[in-house]
Amino acid sequence: MDGSPQPRARDADATRRRILNAAKEEFARVGLGGARVDLIAERAEANKRMIYHYFGSKEALFRAVLEEAYLAIRSAERALDLEHLPPLAAMEQLVRFTWRYYLENPEFIRLVNSENLHGARHIEGSVPLHDASRGLTELTGAILRRGVAEGSMRPGIDPVQLNITIAAIGYYYLTNRHTGEYLFERPFMTQAALDERIAFNVETILRLVRADAAGQPRGTGDAATTDA
Repeated sequence: MDGSPQPRARDADATRRRILNAAKEEFARVGLGGARVDLIAERAEANKRMIYHYFGSKEALFRAVLEEAYLAIRSAERALDLEHLPPLAAMEQLVRFTWRYYLENPEFIRLVNSENLHGARHIEGSVPLHDASRGLTELTGAILRRGVAEGSMRPGIDPVQLNITIAAIGYYYLTNRHTGEYLFERPFMTQAALDERIAFNVETILRLVRADAAGQPRGTGDAATTDA
């Protein structure tokens, strides 16, 4: 035997992948409550019995979809290779990446919204998600430490709070784009509007972290806070 997966194992993996893909589409479209297992099975070219065999229940399938969605964005963040960029450039890349990810993966935002309606009870206790979130904190904390050491960033910034802010300034804009367009009487999703928004996001975060943004002296050498 050459150690390659056997046909039955490959078929099972392919079926499981089709179910997850179909479930992500359905849960992102109508949420957990509105999702229909029979429709997921139809789109996955499977049957309900197979879904329950692989995942146990609709809620367990929802949890699997959520875990995969969160782990995907955390994996993409790690792949940015930011440690080889100057700190301010690395921070800008992280802001731009987050915005671009939300635009290219709208189902992620809808899945997160759905889970918040359920009080995060499906991801509660997920060790992989805790580990991945700590990885993001460490990534941002490392950028802050390097920035403080070279004098380009101010000390004392909580990386968790910073990550929340980076996510929020993009997330809110996109989740509220329909009401925003009406209330503020301007387009939100034209290319010009999107370009204006990401430029504003980048400027906001860089002003927040720069050592001289609020009259802070450069080169203090203090360590940035990295744990929360």
